[in-house]
Amino acid sequence: MKVRASIANSLNQPAHRVPVLLHTPVYSALAHALTYLSDQPLCPGTLVRVPLGQRELLGVVWDAAPAGTEVALDPARLRPITAALLSLPPLSANWRALISFAAAYYQRSPGEVALAALPPQLRDLNSLQLARRLNRPAVGRAREKLLGTDAPASVQADPASIPETIDLVALTAEQTRAIAQFHANPGPFLLFGATGSGKTEVFMRCTADLLAASDLGQALVMVPEINLTPQLEDRFKARFGPLYGQHAVVSLHSGMTPAQRLKSWLAAHSGSARIVLGTRMAVFASMPQLKLIIVDEEHDPSYKSHEGARYSARDLAIYRGRLEGAKVMLGSATPSLESWHHSRPSAEGGRYLRLEMPSRVGANALLPLVRRVDMNHQPKACVIAPPLLAAISQRIAKGEQSMVFLNRRGYAPVLQCRDCDWKSSCPHCSAYRVFHKIDRSLRCHHCGFAEPVPRACPDCGNVDIAPVGRGTERLEEHLALLLAGIARPDGTPVRIVRIDADTTRLKGTLQAQLAQVHSGEVDVLVGTQMIAKGHDFRRITLVAAINPDGALFSSDFRAPERLFGLLMQAAGRAGRDAGNSSRSEMWVQTCYPTHPLFAALKEHDYPAFAQSQLTERLQAGMPPFCFQALVRAEAGTQQVAQAFLNAASQASTDLTSVAHLLPYITRYPAVPMSIQRIANIERAQLLIESPSRTALQRFLSAWQAVLHSTRKQPECKGLLRWAIDVDPLLI
Repeated sequence: MKVRASIANSLNQPAHRVPVLLHTPVYSALAHALTYLSDQPLCPGTLVRVPLGQRELLGVVWDAAPAGTEVALDPARLRPITAALLSLPPLSANWRALISFAAAYYQRSPGEVALAALPPQLRDLNSLQLARRLNRPAVGRAREKLLGTDAPASVQADPASIPETIDLVALTAEQTRAIAQFHANPGPFLLFGATGSGKTEVFMRCTADLLAASDLGQALVMVPEINLTPQLEDRFKARFGPLYGQHAVVSLHSGMTPAQRLKSWLAAHSGSARIVLGTRMAVFASMPQLKLIIVDEEHDPSYKSHEGARYSARDLAIYRGRLEGAKVMLGSATPSLESWHHSRPSAEGGRYLRLEMPSRVGANALLPLVRRVDMNHQPKACVIAPPLLAAISQRIAKGEQSMVFLNRRGYAPVLQCRDCDWKSSCPHCSAYRVFHKIDRSLRCHHCGFAEPVPRACPDCGNVDIAPVGRGTERLEEHLALLLAGIARPDGTPVRIVRIDADTTRLKGTLQAQLAQVHSGEVDVLVGTQMIAKGHDFRRITLVAAINPDGALFSSDFRAPERLFGLLMQAAGRAGRDAGNSSRSEMWVQTCYPTHPLFAALKEHDYPAFAQSQLTERLQAGMPPFCFQALVRAEAGTQQVAQAFLNAASQASTDLTSVAHLLPYITRYPAVPMSIQRIANIERAQLLIESPSRTALQRFLSAWQAVLHSTRKQPECKGLLRWAIDVDPLLI
């Protein structure tokens, strides 16, 4: 070995040992930082290209292991770094700390989290290509940046014309109070505001104040879904473009092309982007001067990832704010029960400070009147109750818009033969294929398998196979028939538009359809939850929810919370213009009109609903009063998947390092998942609960080795993969 080392030195081989994180899974033998050689010292956070086997991968130089924990390595076996991307500033210590925390808390490898957080195109660029793409803005005050090419021509000609602030609307007393509390307290904050109360204006005012107070400060604004990003981006660019330049506001989400995503990420990392708007992935954006994090619609389950590192972007936003000294504001008209439980008014104290805005913007602005339609008293097999149909017709005659909400796309959930009871089940999943009439196909929404509708029943040959149930496609068709004799004020036929995942597949179609709604070309808007939240429809005065009863009897204890939030958000699309809010209505067709959920909805009383739900969860020992983790396994057979989980659970009793924690850990037997087979892969899960978050985390960390070893047992042959989901939303 000494001979080899001397030979290496004589050949001037690299001598600096550098730990590098790579995209390797937690169950891999390479899940930790790997050591490479470099001919120069490299700062932690530097991006590098390194060899691994026959491949060359992108890696991140990581912090050295704590003293006493280093692994002895043979220098002769270490390989040199291929290239260091030195044109890019190193990723900050705070960013690396966020990655380390997320990896530890969600039981993933740091490299898996770190590399997934970087734009994919970084993996394909060499140092020269990256240097060309990297935008290096001038460092200085915001008004000095405006003197460059991003500034409007008038500003370049006359720097004195740069406005200090731009006030587009007058603030209400509630908005003013919320902003004052935001500046007077460290946070985190929960902005609890009714739909139409002006939460977005509060977000923009707080952003403007913090950016004005810091020459290089940055703000991160998160939204739950991609389709909400463009309209919010337009509003922020209109407000902040004249101040900082149009390129100072960028988006970051998975719907962007790789080149667009890289450009936005580089702008955020270099500091030229002052505001980043994005979905959950944006919580990992490298922003070295982060001063503010806003999480809009914080209750939305889309903030929770369901693949890879199953992180909650909302919870990581809170941690990142504390880590970087940035203020954090969560906003929602229907906060998650966890956030509501942790928030208190300023006089009571709590983890979050609750800022309340219960009133809509406008002197006469009112929340919509909620009408409950008892479907037990309507004609048999009625889809749209006659009173609701009459109300929609009246809106059309007045030139107003209506929105009909049904959270199920397709024409019908299933096709059925009435002779032999055949149903359109998916051959690869334990689910039914949905009938799509527009292309006469049966399509599985889980694995994507599709085929033409059969001419006759595959089992008995009966040609009378019929759709059962309704989706948005069938609802649109039904409404067109019911409203065929109704005319608009100008005498033209009624115009109905459907917005769901099927009609918005092509790029630009969603924006085009929304533009039609905003311009008044549409009389009735039919859609799924895509239209029920976040959109500012000024002409809609009536919202109707069709068949929401299924969630009342779901096995998921979070189903009532989701239903109430969705209905409240949908109701909020009506009467957003103060001029027509007095006649805005929300109609709910239900067979259970006296259910407490609908009673609270009628009063727009989220606090009462939240209190009743929290009381039930406290009595049942459910989150937020306990902490949970799911271990999910996928295998060729259900027997193997469950055998792996149960064997690992039984073996955990032998963990001496956490034996004192086992009395605080409850492990349930493995069971099939609600949809137990997808794409011919069997799925099972095992639930773990604890009253202590710390006890649960320590147990899961120690249990990782047991899971690895259990996978190698003979009875687990055929196991494909397993994953731990901490704080799961779907059980």
